[in-house]
Amino acid sequence: MPIELRILSPERELLSCHVEQVELPGMKGRFVVLKDHAPILSALDRGVIRYRSGGEDKEMPVSSGFVKVKDNVVTACVEV
Repeated sequence: MPIELRILSPERELLSCHVEQVELPGMKGRFVVLKDHAPILSALDRGVIRYRSGGEDKEMPVSSGFVKVKDNVVTACVEV
């Protein structure tokens, strides 16, 4: 089972897809989430969320937010 990535803004859902990995701009540095990652809750800093879907690298710039990782679901609530 791949990772489900959901990126939300206060206004709407920006992205919902299955990915192989996600790289996030944490407040203490960038970190990568792979399949079966331990559950975490982290604040996000200004930067870029990078993700790989279907073997293709994609990215989305963000200005702040937070992320929850649990049971192969990554949910990022962000300001863009």
